[in-house]
Formats: sequence, C-alpha cells, structure tokens
Amino acid sequence: MTLLIGANSVVSIHYTLKNDAGDVLDSSIDSSPLVYLHGAHNLIPGLERELSGKASGAKFNVTIAPDQAYGASKPELVQVIKKDMFESADAIKPGMSFVAQGEGGRQQQVGVTQATGDDVTIDANHPMAGMTLHFSVEVVEVRAGTEQELAHGHVHHHGHDH
Repeated sequence: MTLLIGANSVVSIHYTLKNDAGDVLDSSIDSSPLVYLHGAHNLIPGLERELSGKASGAKFNVTIAPDQAYGASKPELVQVIKKDMFESADAIKPGMSFVAQGEGGRQQQVGVTQATGDDVTIDANHPMAGMTLHFSVEVVEVRAGTEQELAHGHVHHHGHDH
C-alpha cells in the first residue's frame, strides 16, 4: 500500500530552491534529504500544501507566492541605529546577522543591510520575505509519524533525546 502525504506523516524530500532570477538559494541535493513532520508547521504553508497527497517518488516544480512563504517585507522592521550599539562597532558590515532583543524581550534575528558612517541599517524581516520562491522537489520517503514524534511536533532522528 502506498502511503500518501497527510497530517502526521514523516516526509523526506530533496529540493532545490531558486529565486525569480533563477539563482539557487538552497538545496538538499548534495546532502541528506530534508525530513519533517507534515501538518506541524515545519515548512512554509505553500510548500506543505503542495506536498499534501503526494507519494514517495513524486517529483514536481512549484512556485510559492510570498503570502504562502515568508510573507511580505514589512518596512517597519527596517531601522537605522547607531553603530556604537554594537560591541565591535568597527567590524559591522552588510550581510552580517545578529540576534537582537525585540518587543517584550523576545529574541529576534536581524540582518545588517547597510553600514555608513555612524549609522547601521538593520532589517528584522526574514531574508526571504517578499520573495516568490521556486522549488523543484522530489519526495524520497513517506512514513507514519511515531507517537513520540506526534507528541513533540517534530521528527526524531536516531539518538534524539529531550
């Protein structure tokens, strides 16, 4: 009996992710497949939706709009701060990322987009926010999730312990 991807399936996929220009942003091809628990919000919504109902061996290409991926880029998450707010101010360069304290004390990843004079522009948007994503996917394996995986909301690999 062929198992189809649905809620509580553990799914292994190989994928290549490209942007609109065709640049490869990420790929699992030269490494281990990505393994996730379907229905546990471990993938972007658009890709998880496209995987639903597929079986092991399925290959497909799909384009995911920003609203089904990492959302729109929010201008309010971009701000200019003073360079002296960083411990190693002289070393701050575009492309660097940091964990900053956000609203309510929660930690948030921010990226440096510009460093000019005493000013540093940081962006707390996801690096792929606002992007249309293009995936080539191959479903490698589909199996039922174990009781423990379902209770924890993620896949357990050999040697995994909480």
